[in-house]
Amino acid sequence: MDDVDTSGQAEWRSSEGALQLGHCRTCDQVHYYPRRVCPFCFSADVGRKASSGRGTIYSYSLTGRGPQGPYVIAYVTLEEGVSILTNIVEAEPDRLAIDQRVELIFQQVENGWVPFFRPRHD
Repeated sequence: MDDVDTSGQAEWRSSEGALQLGHCRTCDQVHYYPRRVCPFCFSADVGRKASSGRGTIYSYSLTGRGPQGPYVIAYVTLEEGVSILTNIVEAEPDRLAIDQRVELIFQQVENGWVPFFRPRHD
């Protein structure tokens, strides 16, 4: 369990810029957010695994207010099978769709890096 942060601080971004997922060495399940105990088998033998950073929009909603105006909040299902609540950025809200492919980008917010997603154009 030496590679798991137990400080209470979220460290979702690796030094290589990848989104870190929790990974259980006992049952081989991936989970998000990383935690000290596997939510599937309750093993404490957990670590981190880098996400591919690719996924699809499962659900989304356009909010009417935000510090910089309206924004899109969404659940994105990653290729690894886990879902993450996030924001969709660099997109026109009326051009978004369920099952649309998206990719991870990190943006610095206040004192830390936060995972966001933008549409993939491939």
